[in-house]
Amino acid sequence: MVFGMILSCMAASGIPAQDGEAPPGGENSLSLRRVVILSSGLAYHEHSGSLTGDAQLALPFRISALNDVLKTMIINDPASTQPSVVYQSAQTLLMTLRNLTLDLSDNPDMATMLDRLRGEEVEITPVMPASAVATAPMPATIIGRVIGVEHRTVFAPNAHETRPWLLLNTAGGIRPFDLREVSAINFTNPVVNNDITRALDIIAEARNPNIRSLLVSLPGAGTRDVTVSYVVPAPVWKVSYRLDLGATRPMLQGWAIVDNDSDADWNYVELSLVAGRPASFIQELYPPFYVWRPTVPLAIAGVAAPEAHDTGWATAPQLVSPQATAPARAGIAMDMEMEEAAWPMAAAPVPPAGANLASGVVETAQAGAAGDQFEFTIRRLVSLDRGMSAMLPLVEAEIEARRVLIFSGAIPAGVSFHPRLGAEVTNLSEMGLPAGPITVFDGGVYAGSALIEFWNENESRFISFGEDLSVTGAITNAQVLEVSSVNLSGGVMTINRSRTYNRTYTFNNTSGVSKELVVEHPITGGANLVSPQADESTASLYRFNVTLPGSGAFSMTVSEQVPVAQNISLLALNPQAFFSFTVNNEIPEDVRAALQRAMELRNAADAANADVRNLEVSRNSLIEDLNRTRLNLEATGTETAHGQTFLQRLVALDAEIEGIGSQIETARANAAALQREFTDYLTGLNF
Repeated sequence: MVFGMILSCMAASGIPAQDGEAPPGGENSLSLRRVVILSSGLAYHEHSGSLTGDAQLALPFRISALNDVLKTMIINDPASTQPSVVYQSAQTLLMTLRNLTLDLSDNPDMATMLDRLRGEEVEITPVMPASAVATAPMPATIIGRVIGVEHRTVFAPNAHETRPWLLLNTAGGIRPFDLREVSAINFTNPVVNNDITRALDIIAEARNPNIRSLLVSLPGAGTRDVTVSYVVPAPVWKVSYRLDLGATRPMLQGWAIVDNDSDADWNYVELSLVAGRPASFIQELYPPFYVWRPTVPLAIAGVAAPEAHDTGWATAPQLVSPQATAPARAGIAMDMEMEEAAWPMAAAPVPPAGANLASGVVETAQAGAAGDQFEFTIRRLVSLDRGMSAMLPLVEAEIEARRVLIFSGAIPAGVSFHPRLGAEVTNLSEMGLPAGPITVFDGGVYAGSALIEFWNENESRFISFGEDLSVTGAITNAQVLEVSSVNLSGGVMTINRSRTYNRTYTFNNTSGVSKELVVEHPITGGANLVSPQADESTASLYRFNVTLPGSGAFSMTVSEQVPVAQNISLLALNPQAFFSFTVNNEIPEDVRAALQRAMELRNAADAANADVRNLEVSRNSLIEDLNRTRLNLEATGTETAHGQTFLQRLVALDAEIEGIGSQIETARANAAALQREFTDYLTGLNF
């Protein structure tokens, strides 16, 4: 929040500011002369005036603004070579109170204060009792050093109470004094008295816990002009527009809304309003910040511990010299510097004066560029009481406006909607205008409200402020997936398809007059517009200008295409899927014929591989029969009749196995040749 303040006492006259009139100012005073409010929630305050000799300025700020003040304050004093700014932080306020000779941080009573100052010399004035005789009066004051405070219980007939008694070491010995009977206490030590005064000043300043003061010291000689400026948080300024579409030339009028939420009045200040989005951040500069440090043991020699040493190597390992690590440290330092330089620096805006602009009925702000931002300076000095807000004229200019209806294609399909009443407006005010609401008037009556984003000069924008109930629009969606091309190379077939999205807009105009309509069609991600050609496009939509006939219907179709590619490895494809491509009519005939030939070669290779598998199954069966026969032979022996039969069977099976093995080798060679023929043919195709 802004805490703009006047550095010198300045009476608010309440007189409207006139051209060239300046606020009153006294000797050695600085007054708030300029305020620049940014749309990013900051305000630049500039105080200026004439100072003579050494000067000190106490600037009170809200605590919430101190971080920004400490980051942005600029002091311009041509005669001061050693300006300084001193302040109490939130933590040091309490620490200062506690470190004074008399600690008043916990609001102590009289007895506690005296007990804390044991040993200090005091001069007390006792209360003169009414029964004192003139011949033996008590001394007017008594001087002694504080020994301490003790509490004594005093008994009465019906009650008792505890009273504090001050013990003083006086010239006449240790004497107790009932504090209720002491009228005044004075410390003879000037250090104690100064600390008490300082503590009371700190307590008085801290009475408002949200305010802290910066003491600006400007040592110098002679009379000179001095400025002090800073940036503080502030309410953003707003803008509202009025647009008259019924005028001969459409007229736009804009008003700025500003808030003075500070604790001081604005008296005859130059007020500027900046539209832009500068980088800004808050850094905790006001509270003290402590860096954690490790605790390291004392460097004491102590006692040497016993240690055993291993045998050394023939070649000692190479060590890295300290010089070798220097570039790494330099690199780290350089990275840190680059990182610090990457932070955006918040600088107080000092916009140059803008060019004079043509004005309408009201006297509007003077506009001009402020770096990459745009500044509006109110032509007259502004006075605004604290806590008050104001509407100030910002712009009044003729613009261009084309009445149109606006229909959004983002509505659900199959549901009827009315298009928006709108206009295409072009900014001819010769200035960039900030975002804000627009109240639209047509034919002298209220027509609706619209919103507009930042509007640069000579830029055309669409606004909408209502619905046209005489026109109804609806949407239907459809999509088609078609093969656009097929590529075959290296055994990989690429099928390129086009997915076409067709969105049909249908409108029914029940009024008797034709109307201009703008269809806003959302862009489909990754799609290309096929038809019709867009009249305008943004990052998220196409715009099409159409004319609706009176008392009639109109329809248009917007087509977009998304390419879809499918890569298929034919060598790894299963036979069923392979066969499906040979009969797919979406694939060109020459490609299907080539695939059919490849299918035939594959079938031949698959058949040869099947023959190999069948022979291997037969051989495995013979081997199992051979093993069984061998076991039977071992059981019966070769000398028996059965043994002779098993022996003959064993010889026959062995010969049969040897013969089928030769067949398997021949079949494998044939299958490999057919597989190689299929692979070479398929990988050699190029369509």
